Amino acid sequence: MSKDAVDTAQAAPPTLAAPTPADAGDAGYSKDLKARHVNMIAIGGAIGTGLFLGAGGRLHNAGPALAIAYLVCGIFAFFVVRALGELVLYRPSSGSFVSYAREFLGEKGAYVAGWMYFLNWSTTGIADITAIALYTHYWSAFTDIPQWVLALIALAVVLAVNLISVKIFGEMEFWFAIIKVATLVAFMFVGIFLLATQHEVGGTTPGLSVITDHGGVLPHGLMPVVLVMQGVIFAYAALELVGVAAGETAEPEKIVPRAVNSIMWRVGLFYVGSVVLLALLLPGSVYSADESPFVTVLSKIGVEGAGDVMNLVVLTAAMSSLNSGLYSTGRILRSMAMAGSAPQFTARMNRSQVPYGGILLTCAVCVLGVGLNFLMPSQAFEIVLNVASLGIISTWVIIMICHLVFVRRAKAGLLARPSFRLPGSPVTEIVTIAFLLAVLGLMWNDPEVGRKTLLLVPVIAAMLVAGWFGVRRRVAKTQGQQPAGSPE
Repeated sequence: MSKDAVDTAQAAPPTLAAPTPADAGDAGYSKDLKARHVNMIAIGGAIGTGLFLGAGGRLHNAGPALAIAYLVCGIFAFFVVRALGELVLYRPSSGSFVSYAREFLGEKGAYVAGWMYFLNWSTTGIADITAIALYTHYWSAFTDIPQWVLALIALAVVLAVNLISVKIFGEMEFWFAIIKVATLVAFMFVGIFLLATQHEVGGTTPGLSVITDHGGVLPHGLMPVVLVMQGVIFAYAALELVGVAAGETAEPEKIVPRAVNSIMWRVGLFYVGSVVLLALLLPGSVYSADESPFVTVLSKIGVEGAGDVMNLVVLTAAMSSLNSGLYSTGRILRSMAMAGSAPQFTARMNRSQVPYGGILLTCAVCVLGVGLNFLMPSQAFEIVLNVASLGIISTWVIIMICHLVFVRRAKAGLLARPSFRLPGSPVTEIVTIAFLLAVLGLMWNDPEVGRKTLLLVPVIAAMLVAGWFGVRRRVAKTQGQQPAGSPE
């Protein structure tokens, strides 16, 4: 990005859009997302299949110490979103961190950030439709329908919803989030009531004895807790949606700080609080990766239909996550396409100002996930979860690197930092990057899935390099120059 473009972005009044966007990918969007939409997109992004479905298998493997893993990962996730929030207030963009990577790391940085984020959300979409199929199989009426058929139906429904308009997307995410929050609050009240009254849950009396009588906080040792870290990171993977949504709201300088700051206590209350309650109600060995832990509890307290209601809610959460994934990748791919590093059809928008090209490309990858559900229905969720973790970890690392460069330029007097800042810079960024890379490395200790996932890193790197050589001339043409070393 040129210095003039940056100066233009800085000079624009905070409540008015600049006549010419600093990033060409920001042109053409409506500003229909309201404060309540962005706030609930933030909380909805923090509550999804990673908690509703993934916590069951992780409790089984790691035990009550899973709550500590959620807390630690949640703190670092907050640092990432706080850094992104500062970048958003500096210059709101629907291209979000891809646009910031373009400014601070160059087009190659934007290219890597965008395609790794696409890898994250396209594989997350596969995880979501897998979760939807698993949830639906909870009801006997659907058990005879193949998992891949249910996954395909879910994908078709969410695609249709996402293409309507950003306002409809915002409304649906608002109500999806309301349902998720209300359900978690209701479950926590039920859990606290069961604890206070010592009401039996599946033959077990809830309380600290459930933990102490079944191996304590670390029933299987420390290693299983370490191994679930990449899954826990995945659970927070949609928090960066706040940055993307900020490009389609009229007052980001008012909305974003409020949404970002509320994330920390929501993580503590909903994630850590829910896992602690689950651990106090039933032994970890009772929970399963094939069923939501909330459904497991409610089905065992003898309340008729409780499991069915909860299952419907968590199915809604999975639909919400899939909807958010299509939304964000559509915007990210359009930002890349306008710079030449993504297929040109992903830059196209419909009459409702929705970038349908990128959304359709993400859907195409999700269709491959339908095939994965057909070939390997029992392993589909864990496989794509680990691949998605590669995408989200790389995205978060790039956000923190962008913020480091941003702060360095601010100290050099090249730009001005907003008052809403990431505390402790540059130590915060460096520690967060080190933690994320450590989580990535720890996947090697999981020979079944994690190690195989890490072996994909060289393959993904080779694909990114090959892809860059395929698009660099178009990128250079878009920027009005020849790539370095190429013939005139």
